[in-house]
Amino acid sequence: MAEPLKAMYNEPFLRQFAALVHSAWTPFDQERFVALALAGDWKQLELKARMRRITVSLGASLPEAYSEALGIMYAIDEQCRGFPYLFFPDFVEVYGRDDWARSMDALARFTGKSSAEFAIRPFILAEPEKTMARMLEWADGEDEHIRRLASEGCRPRLPWAPALPDFKRDPSPILPILEKLKADPSLYVRKSVANNLNDIAKDHPELVLAVARRWIGHDERTDWIVRRGCRSLIKAADPVVMALFGYADEAAAANVTHAAVDVSPGEARIGETTEIRYAAQVGTTEAEGTEQGAIKLRLELGVDYVKANGSVSRKKFLLKETLAEPGTRIAGVKRLSWADLTTRKHYPGAHRLWLLVNGREVAQTVMRLRGAEEGAVP
Repeated sequence: MAEPLKAMYNEPFLRQFAALVHSAWTPFDQERFVALALAGDWKQLELKARMRRITVSLGASLPEAYSEALGIMYAIDEQCRGFPYLFFPDFVEVYGRDDWARSMDALARFTGKSSAEFAIRPFILAEPEKTMARMLEWADGEDEHIRRLASEGCRPRLPWAPALPDFKRDPSPILPILEKLKADPSLYVRKSVANNLNDIAKDHPELVLAVARRWIGHDERTDWIVRRGCRSLIKAADPVVMALFGYADEAAAANVTHAAVDVSPGEARIGETTEIRYAAQVGTTEAEGTEQGAIKLRLELGVDYVKANGSVSRKKFLLKETLAEPGTRIAGVKRLSWADLTTRKHYPGAHRLWLLVNGREVAQTVMRLRGAEEGAVP
């Protein structure tokens, strides 16, 4: 079993980092810093809590003056790159609230070495107009990491971060930033713009649809953003969105025949994997007086996961997108894992599986999931 991510923060890591700080500022008490970090319930702390413990221990060991402490961190930050050093922007979040201008400069500097989208959010909450104006400036920056921060930091529903309630109610302050980045040359930035749009779509689908209509068809980079940004609306089979992207659900329902979905084995235990086979035949019957052409199809697997209270919650998995000529048979296999995830826990019971074409249910089957402690499935 793989080690949890929090294990990267261990005593060797702390001692190595302490030696690096000491090399830049000799009064740094390495032993005190390590002792503060490892004190008490360290072993029980999860990833973000360990990161914050390191931040606070560093704050207690550096000069009290924020500007001096940042100067020492600036002296070593080139050697502190990657995910483990998220505590650099976290330091700004904890100790820089009263020095906005210096903190903005620090976050812009640190974001390319780890990432500052979490640390910027308290500044947005405290001073939204001022901070968003700075982020709008960042959207014009030469550094792709800073441009990405302009978008990623203001996502209304950024995972693993506090939501931005005002932006969930009214996302209009975000839109000027996304407008500047809608054809960004960096895929790293474009992914963030798309994810921001997808966040907004969960609360304001009509607004995102209006943006999609305005943006689409002018630049292939923008088209990529629009499609990815509308993915939740596509999964929900919103008819207007489906039509925007060429998925004619009525035509698909009329022309897809002999659809099937099967699961093997028909039973599995939690933690195991099953194999899903699917197929759909595109009909050959032509409408009277018309010539039937290729149909744009989006095939998805819908899984009605059983919840703890016995109700079900559907998740969709994309199987295939294709242009299908009349007479085409589309078939494939998907392996589906029943292992528990941090985002989804599995429960025993009958799970219904669906084959969906352009959002329409065209075939179904049922498999039974058993508890991990139950005996092997015959």
